[in-house]
Amino acid sequence: MDFAGKDKATYVKETFNAIAGRYDLMNSLMSLGMDKRWRRLAVQKVGAKPSMHILDVCCGTGQLSMELGQAVGNHGSVTGLDFSAKMLEVAQKSLLQASNLGNIQFIQGNAMELPFEDQSFDGVTVGWGLRNLPDLHQGLREMVRTVKPGGKVVSLDMAKPSLPGFKQAYWLYFEKLIPLMGKIWANKASAYQYLHDSAREFPAQEELARIFAECGLENTSYHNLAGGVVAIVSGTRPKE
Repeated sequence: MDFAGKDKATYVKETFNAIAGRYDLMNSLMSLGMDKRWRRLAVQKVGAKPSMHILDVCCGTGQLSMELGQAVGNHGSVTGLDFSAKMLEVAQKSLLQASNLGNIQFIQGNAMELPFEDQSFDGVTVGWGLRNLPDLHQGLREMVRTVKPGGKVVSLDMAKPSLPGFKQAYWLYFEKLIPLMGKIWANKASAYQYLHDSAREFPAQEELARIFAECGLENTSYHNLAGGVVAIVSGTRPKE
């Protein structure tokens, strides 16, 4: 993948800073409006309940964090962490316009070195973020470190459909149409070319579940959405 002569972390940060203002619109367009339902399913999968404390890594514009906030209520808390200042600005503006979302805070930080003590959270989520990490295994190990025994780590991200015919049509759509949409709606075709390229290189859902296990989680599994275009992958930190 071409990062224009930059390391992946720098390239990704600059890319998401550039598209922050249109990120939510593009997500809705690309998913045909299904992204909100997918986030709700991820909230269910992590087991978010009132009074829980949940970490949302690579929170971006905070849409998943705010879904989690509804689940944990005013006696719980959600911490959304991202390294893109522009994405966090959008998240904070959205939070100010919302209500009844529990105790949510957004902080800027590095998913490779999470600024939290061991076993700080009842659950950890990451939405469309793992494929952007410079080291997938290190990022997952950090999430495992910060979740309590018995808590879940849940990823919602692009996956790889396998149905013949549909698979070919999907990748053609992704390769040709998505960058064009990015150029029209976000004035940044290269960012959405990166989305295609990173999805191509990202492990398939079956492989990602195996990597979850390698990083210390048990009962790992995946759940396909939209024919395997997107998948929820999860695992539980073993009880000590």
